[in-house]
Amino acid sequence: MEQCKISNMYTLEETIAKDYLAQFTYPWEALAGIGDYIKELGKTLNPDVYEQKGEDIWVAKSAAVAPTACLNGPLIIDENAEIRHCAFIRGNAIVGKGTVVGNSTELKNVILFNSVQVPHYNYVGDSILGYKSHMGAGSITSNVKSDKTLVVVKSADEKMETGRKKFGAMLGDFVEVGCNSVLNPGTVIGPHTNIYPLSPVRGVVPAHSIYKNKNEIVSKAED
Repeated sequence: MEQCKISNMYTLEETIAKDYLAQFTYPWEALAGIGDYIKELGKTLNPDVYEQKGEDIWVAKSAAVAPTACLNGPLIIDENAEIRHCAFIRGNAIVGKGTVVGNSTELKNVILFNSVQVPHYNYVGDSILGYKSHMGAGSITSNVKSDKTLVVVKSADEKMETGRKKFGAMLGDFVEVGCNSVLNPGTVIGPHTNIYPLSPVRGVVPAHSIYKNKNEIVSKAED
């Protein structure tokens, strides 16, 4: 599972949660403590840059938040982020610098690195999205298995128990997810990988790949 390690998935300098994530080997290990981390980090934020909007909610003064957006804590919205009309943030969420959370998009227990885009009708739960990752319109993370058993991360030749009932997807830096794709519980997508539209995805998808379907995952051509 070397490819799934935080050090191989993410540029930690591109998130306010870098010190928190650096404690862990695999990104899903961080899911359990996001809310508590936000509560502690929020108390240390510069009041000249961030405004406390409610209990355990900190919003950068440079962020644009639509009046119809619903914000629940614990929550940090970082500088120059854009929260569009009717976005629903349920709590335990870190929204990175310059990140876009779009209309009717729902977030829960997530870390969105800087410059992430979830701009149109996305559900992102129990997930971590790396720097400049993008989810196309209607694409979602499915975070609970239909049989309610614990999620196992599976690659071509390895399996790893996570001990978690709720686990959406881990997207590395610069991942592109096509419109109306479903990232099933335990999905891990390596950096610089593209997912075709309308894809049902599960398991580990290697970095620098193009995912066409479960039987056709090809390496990107070298520039």
